[in-house]
Amino acid sequence: MSARPSGYCVLLPCSAGRSWALPQRCLGEIVTVPAVGDRPPEVISWRGESIPVVDFGSQDSAPWRDQRGDTGLVAIVLGQRDHACSYFGVAIRGDALGVSSLADADIEDVPEALLDYSMAAFRMNGGVYQVPDLLALQVALGAGARVVQ
Repeated sequence: MSARPSGYCVLLPCSAGRSWALPQRCLGEIVTVPAVGDRPPEVISWRGESIPVVDFGSQDSAPWRDQRGDTGLVAIVLGQRDHACSYFGVAIRGDALGVSSLADADIEDVPEALLDYSMAAFRMNGGVYQVPDLLALQVALGAGARVVQ
């Protein structure tokens, strides 16, 4: 990547093949959700709001539910104002959740690894991370689109 971003990013494992580098200021909260099965709920209640939950890992083997506590994690993403779907959740799959200062990291741009609903992809510390296109995802969810097949 040509310019070094400043600040911190939350590293969210969304599936076995998709990890996000989400700017910290875009994250509302990471919530623990009771697990009824191996998949996260399609909608959760967060601070009095019904929040749609996107599960990018529904077709792979990365676990959502913690076997010991029968719970799973959902990251609440803050949307842009004046758009439908002010908030949305992303199911966290796997255990590579973390925080990183990208300014201090050795980052390599990898555009060939770009996935849907992503603006960029980069390699850092041996992992590939997507920079999510949060507005495109928010608009799609607000329009009732199914964003994951």
